[in-house]
Amino acid sequence: MEHSLFSKPRDLFLDVVNPKDYVQIDSIAHIYQSLKSSVQKPLKMILLFGRPGTGKSMLLHKLHHDLSKHQKVFMFDIPIVDEDDFLRVLAERIFAYSPRETMTLTRFLEIAEAVSYTDVPIVLLDEAQLYSSSLMEKIRLISDARVIKFVITLHKTDKEEIIAKEHFQTRIWESIELHNATAEELKIYIQKKLLKANCFDVANMFNDKNIKLVASLTKGNFRETNKLLFSLFSLYCWYEENNPALIQYNALKSKWIEMAAIHTGLIHA
Repeated sequence: MEHSLFSKPRDLFLDVVNPKDYVQIDSIAHIYQSLKSSVQKPLKMILLFGRPGTGKSMLLHKLHHDLSKHQKVFMFDIPIVDEDDFLRVLAERIFAYSPRETMTLTRFLEIAEAVSYTDVPIVLLDEAQLYSSSLMEKIRLISDARVIKFVITLHKTDKEEIIAKEHFQTRIWESIELHNATAEELKIYIQKKLLKANCFDVANMFNDKNIKLVASLTKGNFRETNKLLFSLFSLYCWYEENNPALIQYNALKSKWIEMAAIHTGLIHA
């Protein structure tokens, strides 16, 4: 069994999405409250977009975790790109209908309108940039029919134009953009993550110089920060087991952060 001081901090920065790992930063908390508020507004679509690694999936999973306690919320974190399969799975999961026939949009809407819910079901779609233009159009039409409210996440890339088309954009109730974190926000993110797990000694090893270096290397991207710190603490675990005399426990050395950055590809040696 591993007893390294750094094994627990290392595992905190695994690149996985778990709403229990959500760390509240003022700017993100504001966006999340805006997202929750938008869900309660009259039926329209909600778009959450930003560069990869800015926290879209985390917010979507947290929304699912929080809302599913008191209303019908369905999470699709892995895109179903085939149109027939998408409508079929939607009908099965939301309306408990297992169709044997080919699932057309018209048939799906008939099924949806035959089921009466007090509150309109909410469907959360992650990685919507992987859906075709044709399928996105069907999603728009389902939203227009007011049988499902969609909250979708989308990478901010050239394919964003699918969503930005005027006929689609007018049906989005709210469009919310996520950005990379500032150095100060990244400091709060790292410190809160460590302190929440009672890793006080490791949290105290960070200083403003370390944080600025991490922010500079990752450009404030949460995913890249997680990868960098996972690599950094993996490095510390190895040295603690094989050559502990080289570890300084009162501060992080910049060269160690840079070594981790080389390993993760943030620095090209």
